[in-house]
Amino acid sequence: MSDATNGFPLHEGTAPLLLLPAAVPRASTSRVIADALRAAIVDGTLAPGAPLRQDAIARHFSVSAIPVREALRQLESEGWAKVEMHKGATVAPLSADEAREIYEIRSALESLAIGLAIPAHTAETLRVSEKLCEAAGRETDPSLYVTRNEAFHMSLYAPAGRPQLTEMLVTLHRRGERYLRLKFGLPSYKVESDQEHDALLDAVRRGDVATAQTLVAQHLLGTGDLLYRFLNERAQAEAVQTKTRKPRAARASRTRTTMPTSTGS
Repeated sequence: MSDATNGFPLHEGTAPLLLLPAAVPRASTSRVIADALRAAIVDGTLAPGAPLRQDAIARHFSVSAIPVREALRQLESEGWAKVEMHKGATVAPLSADEAREIYEIRSALESLAIGLAIPAHTAETLRVSEKLCEAAGRETDPSLYVTRNEAFHMSLYAPAGRPQLTEMLVTLHRRGERYLRLKFGLPSYKVESDQEHDALLDAVRRGDVATAQTLVAQHLLGTGDLLYRFLNERAQAEAVQTKTRKPRAARASRTRTTMPTSTGS
């Protein structure tokens, strides 16, 4: 098993994952596997490009290859994995273009959702949103933050009562989880994001549909642009490092080749 999948997907010292009994439908087992793989990708245990070997995953979960293949197909459809014929599956690379597009689509759909939801909010639904907003603001663990962030956003749209729209938004949130986690490498932007959440919640409390729609669109488009710039800048820096390493390696190789052979004493 490679280093990328060694001990996957649980950290050492954590409780072992309890698989569902054999009597449970296989689809449930495939979901358990997909959820565990997704969590490991989000927290960085499985890095972009890491192999997702069916045999290693099947051994880890003590299952046959069939639910593993189903889990990998699910992850591929969600954008988490890349599956190539005769090459197997790997963790999908991070893409600046994908990050920006995810947030562009979210901005349009969540603006629609919040406009539909505001008239249906009640004192109780607002209390739920307030608690979730506070929890997201306090969270310092990247993996937990993405969960709390999604819960807060979805609480704002839940009163709309649009199940198909909700399903689309949940899918987009999942596809954006890895990118959102990058914000923790940019602490000032995390603070800014929390402040935008507070302003958005305030507009929802006041029933101000126009302001809420503007704020949620700006919040999401701003995040998409931030991630797009960050990923492009990182890719450029890595390209420069690669170019720098190659000449050094070539010089070292030439030096080794021209070194005189010692004849001993």
